Amino acid sequence: STFLALGTHFGKVFLLDIQGNVTQKFDIVQVFGLYTREGFHENFDCPIKVVALHPRFSSSNCKQFVTGGNKLLLYERNWLNRWKTSTLHEGEGTITNVQWRANLIAWANNVGVKIYDISTKQRITNVLRDNVSLRPDMYPCSLCWKDNTTLIVGWGSSIKICAVKERDHAEMRDLPSRYVEIVSAFETEFFISGLAPLADQLVTLYFVKETSDHMEEEFRARPRLDIIQPLAEGCEEISSDALTVRNFQENECRDYRLEHSEGESLFYIISPKDIVVAKERDQDDHIDWLLDKKKCHIGTSIFHCLFSKIGMAYINHLVEKGDYDSAARKCQKVLGKNMELWENEVYRFKTIGQLKAISQYLPRGDLRLRPAIYEMILHEFLKTDYEGFAMLIREWPGELYNNMTVIQAVTDHLKKDPANGTLLTTLAELYTYDQRYDRALEIYLRLRHKDVYQLIHKHNLFSAIEDKIVLLMDFDKEKAVDMLLDNEDKISVCAPGRLYLSGKYLHKLFKRDHHKGQKHHERQIGLYAEYDRPNLLPFLRDSIHCPLEKVLRNQRRAHVKMLMGNCRRALQMIMEELEDVDKAIEFAKEQDDAELWEDLISYSIDKPPFITGLLNNIGTHVDPILLIHRIKEGMEIPNLRDSLVKILQDYNLQILLREGCKKILVADSLSLLQKNHRTQMRGVRVDACGLLVDQETCMFYFFVVDMAQNFSVVVFHCRHMFHKECLPSPGTIPGVQFCNICSAKRRGPGSGILEMKK
Repeated sequence: STFLALGTHFGKVFLLDIQGNVTQKFDIVQVFGLYTREGFHENFDCPIKVVALHPRFSSSNCKQFVTGGNKLLLYERNWLNRWKTSTLHEGEGTITNVQWRANLIAWANNVGVKIYDISTKQRITNVLRDNVSLRPDMYPCSLCWKDNTTLIVGWGSSIKICAVKERDHAEMRDLPSRYVEIVSAFETEFFISGLAPLADQLVTLYFVKETSDHMEEEFRARPRLDIIQPLAEGCEEISSDALTVRNFQENECRDYRLEHSEGESLFYIISPKDIVVAKERDQDDHIDWLLDKKKCHIGTSIFHCLFSKIGMAYINHLVEKGDYDSAARKCQKVLGKNMELWENEVYRFKTIGQLKAISQYLPRGDLRLRPAIYEMILHEFLKTDYEGFAMLIREWPGELYNNMTVIQAVTDHLKKDPANGTLLTTLAELYTYDQRYDRALEIYLRLRHKDVYQLIHKHNLFSAIEDKIVLLMDFDKEKAVDMLLDNEDKISVCAPGRLYLSGKYLHKLFKRDHHKGQKHHERQIGLYAEYDRPNLLPFLRDSIHCPLEKVLRNQRRAHVKMLMGNCRRALQMIMEELEDVDKAIEFAKEQDDAELWEDLISYSIDKPPFITGLLNNIGTHVDPILLIHRIKEGMEIPNLRDSLVKILQDYNLQILLREGCKKILVADSLSLLQKNHRTQMRGVRVDACGLLVDQETCMFYFFVVDMAQNFSVVVFHCRHMFHKECLPSPGTIPGVQFCNICSAKRRGPGSGILEMKK
């Protein structure tokens, strides 16, 4: 991948991709891998102006980098994985630029340019700055390596090309093994902001100052990007482009930078507000320029004719060169909407055996070729490239070709290779487009394809899968069960009995509704017993439709009998097979059956660890004396003292709870009794309408209105009223009188009347 690391004046570093999107952001300058943690993760001792890594820093034996500030420091990682620092140069001002190529490090400071040979640990040259009148901070030095031995130096308006050469052994003495020769030096018209190599030529970024015609003042113009050809004592301008960047009127020479990507002919022009990407023009750019001109209003029929000829000539050139993909791509612009030319080109590509190259560029929108053209290409792919054929079927709209024709062709090929997954999947897609979902569903099920459930839901194929449920179960039980349960109203699952062999389906169905599928509970018991024992006991507890007796008669195997038995057999299984006293006690607590506790005590009485577990848990459910009396004398029981103490504590807790409950019960009873007594002692309003009399026996037929006159009335809580003299004698309970009418209702018709007439 290609990245551009961009640093700002505020100390932030942004990592950009080639489209200019920010991929990462760093708040501190360090040396580390983008995808690993290796690198230099410590703080520097002084401000850093420039950094350069060893060209092969990723190699384990090349962990070196240099930093430039007030001095040039070399950092190396030794065999102990620690970083060692050494000073390469200092004392000549701030180091403003560092470039590392192979074993050579070049840097620039206020005095000039130096080169250091890392292999021999020798400094081999010092190229002095020419124009000392220019401030080095305003007009910094530009450095770039053309190759491993050629350094290009730009400073102010001068350019020097320096060649690093090997010194003759006879001349070495105390001199470095290499020296530098300036092979070319020349002046330019403008100030240099950046340099980059381009084959034998040179890309230069110029800071331009111009003088106004009316006023003799200089002003800053747009920066220029030129390509020049260096000569022995000068240079030749090849091309020149003025760049429009924001605020160029306010920028200085030091505000521009030129960086390049080796091997890609990509150049990055950096200004304070913009980044411009430049690349070398080629023939494609020229054709694209012509195509753009075609869209302008200046075009005439002569131009269009000329353009078509040029375009076709260029396509022919690319075909003759063997660049079929580029030729096919250019067809989109050159052929345009001319369907006749398109068909001619398709047949030409067929003749040279390159239909695949042009297939991805064919018109497929509102303007289309004849279906036969697309079918011809599909048949070509079908003969030689099944994967490419499948890709075209997925990418091309189905309206481009005759679907039945293609289906027949795929079917013919499947006769020769019936198990080919690519062809089968493609055939299913063709059937889906043709709305023959049943055929597509069969293929997807046969292939166990992941899209089968999506196909069912998208096209509501629930009625079509009633006879295919077993296949769905075999493919993916989880998805099949969820689909069946979520669409019970759309799928009839009564017919395929094998469906219910799936324990997952029955288990989830039972969890949703204990009554659904009740006729299959007998079969479900067997499935739990064989495949899912932990869920058997919860199922037996929750289901009221389990035919246990029938299961016991039909299931003969011992482990099934234990599982299918009643609570006693289930407890026996836990104790004998699992040997888990805690689970046995938990099970007995859930059942809360005295006989079950008796069985548990009987089984545990000769097993000291089990007795300990019972003593620790039995106190709140069963009288522990029943267990203690049955323990044999002399039996050694682990933690017996602690268990007895816990029993006494549990018993004491029960006594406290009972006393507390008793106090609450007595207080509530007394309160309610008092409330009832107050209610019954309240007065009751009586009138003549409420008095019940017998006209034959009543001594006071009319209700006495005069309150001064003595009379007695008995009013019952049922609000029935009688003259006291008219009531019959009390019953068998002395002092207790009952309402004759209500008593008659409880005893039957006529009882009350007979009693009053006695």
